[in-house]
Amino acid sequence: MKAKTTFPVSRGAKVVSRSRLEQTQFSPSWVVQHVNDAPGYKLELIDRIRIGVTKLEWKELINSIGENEKEFEHVLPSSISSMQKKPRYDKETSERIYEISRLFGLGYQVFDSPDLFREWLWTPSKALGGKKPFDLLDSSFGFELVENEIIRIQHNVYS
Repeated sequence: MKAKTTFPVSRGAKVVSRSRLEQTQFSPSWVVQHVNDAPGYKLELIDRIRIGVTKLEWKELINSIGENEKEFEHVLPSSISSMQKKPRYDKETSERIYEISRLFGLGYQVFDSPDLFREWLWTPSKALGGKKPFDLLDSSFGFELVENEIIRIQHNVYS
């Protein structure tokens, strides 16, 4: 049996196993902070989606973006109550969680503030047909529209 490799991490004297560090490194909350990292990390995210996001990683994401789970009920393919019962989520739910983390990371970067980004998410947008961007996040196409609008804002191309 192969022993786990452990090494110290700068969290006091606590030793963290390599697998735990990697899990944290590519977790949804990590993606919010590293949205522009090398494209190679996306291959790792695909593997993470296939394995499934854990309940702990979901909770960490919600805490890191300062939202509550109830607000994402219509965005996620699983109900919050069914998610509470599972330690790890299916591929579809995991993919949506990573979409949320990428979008929030991009939004924080473009708007320079989590508060300004959240305000924009909840404000009807002319460019999005008078709809609130957050209300479009229940589909892949909606995510794409919202992400494209954020990129247009980033490049000062207003619709």
